[in-house]
Amino acid sequence: MAYVAYVLLIAVVLAGAVTAVLAKNLIRSAVALGMGSAALATLFFLLHAPYAGGFELSVGAGLISVLFVIAISLTESLEGKTDEP
Repeated sequence: MAYVAYVLLIAVVLAGAVTAVLAKNLIRSAVALGMGSAALATLFFLLHAPYAGGFELSVGAGLISVLFVIAISLTESLEGKTDEP
């Protein structure tokens, strides 16, 4: 039973990583990165590494994903604006 959970989580991590690299939409890429990171944190918790899992969940899935989404939103809102009169 645990073997199936490990394989499923590894598949989610790999799918999130591949989607984050290959996605054309940047928001979709950032969300895929966060999902893969959350699955990796769950895998750390199942492997009895709570500090690594907590760090990955807070920094990888939380902080980095939110910063990417904010940066993408700010750059997309400034895309059409120019300084020239």
